[in-house]
Amino acid sequence: MSKPDALLVDLAATVESEQTHRMSLTVVVGGAVITGLLAPEAAWRERVSEVLTDSAELAPFAGVFPLPAQQPGGAAREPAVDPTHLHFHLARILQGSMGIPETGGMYRVAIEDVTAWTVGDFAYSEH
Repeated sequence: MSKPDALLVDLAATVESEQTHRMSLTVVVGGAVITGLLAPEAAWRERVSEVLTDSAELAPFAGVFPLPAQQPGGAAREPAVDPTHLHFHLARILQGSMGIPETGGMYRVAIEDVTAWTVGDFAYSEH
């Protein structure tokens, strides 16, 4: 999108201000369908940092993700009033009849790149 969808920006801002992890959302970005739960940016960054810290090969990159307020001596940061990104956790990229990864992943999506979206997520059933 050339201009981010104001309603989607408001939705992301509400997730930030309410600090909730319960908003399910499905978006289309570059032809890919991503479905999952939105998380506040700080919580998303913290979780990605934890995952990287637990990896022998990727641990050096963990320090990139915490916000300044999460780092020792960091300045406090207010939630974004006009967020520019959606932060998904437990998210899957839908491919055919399955979601990748099966257990869900952590995705950061630029709101301006979203071409379509709907509230809720998709789940598959064998029935």
